[in-house]
Amino acid sequence: MSKSDPFDFWYAVANTAIVLAPERRLETFGATIIDYRLVTEPMDAVGQVRVREGRLQAQRPEIVTPQDFFRTAIEGFESEEAERYIEWLREHEKDLMILKYGFRIRRDAVNEHLFTDRVEAVVDRIRDGLKRQPQPFAALLVGVDEPWEVCLLKLLVEMVRRSAPGHIRDLREDPQGYRHEIEEEFRLASRDVSRIPHLAEKLRKHGLFEVYQDRFFSLVRSRQR
Repeated sequence: MSKSDPFDFWYAVANTAIVLAPERRLETFGATIIDYRLVTEPMDAVGQVRVREGRLQAQRPEIVTPQDFFRTAIEGFESEEAERYIEWLREHEKDLMILKYGFRIRRDAVNEHLFTDRVEAVVDRIRDGLKRQPQPFAALLVGVDEPWEVCLLKLLVEMVRRSAPGHIRDLREDPQGYRHEIEEEFRLASRDVSRIPHLAEKLRKHGLFEVYQDRFFSLVRSRQR
């Protein structure tokens, strides 16, 4: 099958298996680095196994506004059924939350290793190593050698499927992530008194000082003691 074959994409997706998925879901309020191991068999070598080790960077999920979504959805649709669907979306826009995810393959962190062995034996060794030294964002896949990047899409789709419900819940409670930032500042200030001015500045910046003032002054008194 040549690289130019349009079916290469779906061939790669269909022949990719996620042996171990990351234990944790993608971060809601920051980027996530996924360390992957992709095991493949080179097409031009018999009895050899290639292992690619690299990183995927998942950007912080963004909320797509209903207005932007409607504008995109309407383009190219002129049927009455499509118009009725768009109208339904407008009526229920308060109940909708549409998320956009961005991913990047860190090519500067891709390493390749060739082994003369069976795929099953290589997979078992890698899986045993990950179990001995667990990493919350480690993944192990078995896929095709070309186009190998497509194999990673199956992992990304699975990560989004698992993460999206939690992201929607988090973003409904804290759309801008301000409360998440403040919780982090409280955590840092509880360990380092020099962080207290940073905490006060962030509270004022986001207009939340009155909301957190009792907790803030309680922290200040505890550090003074």
